[in-house]
Amino acid sequence: MNLTVSLRGTRDVKENYQLFRLAGLLDAFSEPNFRKAIVGFIQQDGPKNIILDLSQIDFLDSSGLGALVQIAKEAQNNNGSLQIVPNPRVTQTVKLVRLEKFLSLQSSVEAALENIKNKKE
Repeated sequence: MNLTVSLRGTRDVKENYQLFRLAGLLDAFSEPNFRKAIVGFIQQDGPKNIILDLSQIDFLDSSGLGALVQIAKEAQNNNGSLQIVPNPRVTQTVKLVRLEKFLSLQSSVEAALENIKNKKE
C-alpha cells in the first residue's frame, strides 16, 4: 500500500481487526491520503477494530496527529476501536499533546490484539 512517496505500508485483514504497518513520514504531505485510505477501510464491510503499527514511522507532525484523532473517532462511530503501536518518537509526540489514552497507545501488536480481545468479552 503506497500512500505517498514518503509513506508506505501494508494492510492485513483478520476476523475481528485490520492491521496496518506503516513506515516513513506521517506529515502534512502524506496525511490526506493516509486518512482517506484508513477511514475508507473502516467504512467498508471489514472489521472495525484498527491497529496501526507506527513503530517504523520516522516523523509525525500535527497533521498526522489530527488524522489519528479522526481515525479514532471514525472507528468508535462504527463500533470499533483504534490501537496504536508507537515508537519512542511517536510516543513523545502523542504525549506532548496528552492524547496517549484517547489514542490507546500499546507496547506491541500483541498487546493491541489482547486489548481488542478483552473489549470483546
